[in-house]
Amino acid sequence: MVNKIKVKLLNFSENSLYIIYSSFRQCYSSLSADEIYKKCLKEKDIKKYKEFIKNILSCGHESPLEHVSFTFSISGVSRALTHQLVRHRIASYSQQSQRYVKMDNFKYIIPPSISKHKKIKKEFKSFMEEIKRKYEWFIKELESLGKHGEEVYQDARYILPQAVETKIVVTMNCRELLHFFKERCCNRAQWEIRQLAYKMLKICKEKLPVVFEKAGPKCISLGYCPESRRFSCGKFPIKEEVVKGV
Repeated sequence: MVNKIKVKLLNFSENSLYIIYSSFRQCYSSLSADEIYKKCLKEKDIKKYKEFIKNILSCGHESPLEHVSFTFSISGVSRALTHQLVRHRIASYSQQSQRYVKMDNFKYIIPPSISKHKKIKKEFKSFMEEIKRKYEWFIKELESLGKHGEEVYQDARYILPQAVETKIVVTMNCRELLHFFKERCCNRAQWEIRQLAYKMLKICKEKLPVVFEKAGPKCISLGYCPESRRFSCGKFPIKEEVVKGV
């Protein structure tokens, strides 16, 4: 079964625009961020704040973006995806545990390269169903030895494949999200995490366009592909071509 990736926004920093503006202003003002923030709440000059933030971001000053974060509920993804996702270390994660949750009759993700070929897809599904049967067999055998609950699941899970569907909560600040999108929206990223990245990006653009309107793969912000000719998808000129003026 091919699960559709589901991404829901659980939380988003309240008055995020004011927080970011106040944090940026703190770097250049004798006033405290608290005073600047209160002034924002009173004035609510949204246009001024957005223009200021855009100008500062264009200079490469991004650290104040770390004060605003997004929390996402993500489901319909594989363990293969989350193994890549948690490599983004400046984030917080809470994932469904295979130690405490019995994974009998688990759902699984079928890669497109497999699902579009009837014969290969059939074999893939047959193999997944066999793993399900073996998983249940191991649980019963371990329970017959007097083991119960997590004591059983934590060892039976060793036969589970990376295709198993999982659920995870992710919190990232805006600066890390920009980096995440640069890496995972790229055509070189694996198809599944790229799909996830674009779903998250869509939410971020809707909630905070002043920060994310130009977010996406590295080539979008740079205007060229930083990958070598070997790895470039060809949509943008590579760095060497830009330097040489080709």
